[in-house]
Amino acid sequence: MSEFKIHNSLTRQKEVFTPLYPGHVGMYVCGPTVSGESHLGHARPYITFDVVFRYLQHLGYKVRYVRNITDAGHFEEEGRAAEDKIAKGALLEKLEPMELVQKYTNLYHWAMLQFNCMEPSIEPTATGHITEQIEMIQKIISQGYAYEANGSVYFDVKKYAENYKYGILSGRVLEDMLETSVRELENQSEKRNNVDFALWKNAPAEHLMRWPSPWGYGFPGWHIECSAMSGKYLGTQFDIHGGGMDLQFPHHECEIAQSEVAHGELMARYWMHNNMITINGRKMGKSYNNVIKLTEMFAGTHPLLEKAYAPMTIRFYVLQTHYRSTLDFSNEALQAAERGLQRLWDAYETLQKLSYTANGGALNEELDKQVQTLCAECTEYMNDDLNTAKVMANLFELAPVINSLRHGQIKMSEISEATFNLLKETWETYLIKILGLVPVQAGDSNKLGEVLQLLIDIRKEAKARKDYATSDKIRNQLLDLGIQLKDEKDGTVSYTVE
Repeated sequence: MSEFKIHNSLTRQKEVFTPLYPGHVGMYVCGPTVSGESHLGHARPYITFDVVFRYLQHLGYKVRYVRNITDAGHFEEEGRAAEDKIAKGALLEKLEPMELVQKYTNLYHWAMLQFNCMEPSIEPTATGHITEQIEMIQKIISQGYAYEANGSVYFDVKKYAENYKYGILSGRVLEDMLETSVRELENQSEKRNNVDFALWKNAPAEHLMRWPSPWGYGFPGWHIECSAMSGKYLGTQFDIHGGGMDLQFPHHECEIAQSEVAHGELMARYWMHNNMITINGRKMGKSYNNVIKLTEMFAGTHPLLEKAYAPMTIRFYVLQTHYRSTLDFSNEALQAAERGLQRLWDAYETLQKLSYTANGGALNEELDKQVQTLCAECTEYMNDDLNTAKVMANLFELAPVINSLRHGQIKMSEISEATFNLLKETWETYLIKILGLVPVQAGDSNKLGEVLQLLIDIRKEAKARKDYATSDKIRNQLLDLGIQLKDEKDGTVSYTVE
């Protein structure tokens, strides 16, 4: 059997995976910022690293999988004033910050359950680890790599680069960044250099989320949260750090810098990054107005969707492409995924009903070897940087053999009993345990959309007979569930709202 290799973003090459401690793996994956509802783009990293988690366990490792909840302090620094996304969301929705956090954390957990994602070993929150973050910031200051300015604390990137390898993960060149920042943003910041990033941000009394610190009341920077939480639960150095490739810079690069100063070593030995889901070649994002929320996917209520799609269809769609390749959204691709998943599941159920009975025919050595090879290659492909796409391709090649065994085009005796048992084991191991797929009942993916349309039709009839009490009740109760109805000239349109 081949050795398990993963592509390490740190070295930009595939490497044989060797954990720090034999038989044990520590893995940290950046979790959601729960200021709003998760969307299709969020589905990819959590499905991807669920498979990583499952496969490491399949290989026999005891895995501590830590995936955080960012419930404070995730703000963007470049080109705008620092703004806590949770506090902003709470103001918009007229909720207490922790009420907003609980709402979207619950919704996130529900979505992960629909995707059949295993729960992480530990799910720490940023607000639950303020003390650890303050202590880490103090250590960085004591080392001379951070400074206080007007109640905020910033990491000194220029000084860090004098003694460490800045840009080791992202490939960014500090000199180029300094030249750009000085030219465009000179004298527009309290930072020494615009490339410096916030470890702690001063917050005035009216700010909804603020904590006491040695530098006054404020809230933590986004990057320090992950460094503090991963260090607490996995140690100052651990095996795997994962996330979407959009986090390589600045988030993961900043994590490396501040952790290396605080602990004297690189925080993670292997860095894994999944690629993006795009729509018509463009990254999914609020600024492009092309975000499809997961509830919209499941109900088929987004204008870009032709129908509702079951969570297992989306999981299959994500895994049929290698995690480091771009995955472009289209209704056609999702519908093909829906059909493909059904084909594999039908073959699996057929295989479950078959039992080996030698019927006196001759062994077909070529077929027997072909089945053995296709099964063995599943392990080879997973060991080669978790190539789920090639695993699925092999399962599709095996499906006609299974169907032919059922219908008698291939006699059971044409393959050996050992090969038949290997076939059963392969499907159980890869389709269920590693890929994490479960059956989708026919029509399930459309039920939510059909129920919504039924309610829209009932409301329309109520309005037609001037039963405005019923009409308003349907509209208001759907709004309480996060679905807004808007009456337009061509009919009623539904939107999910935050």
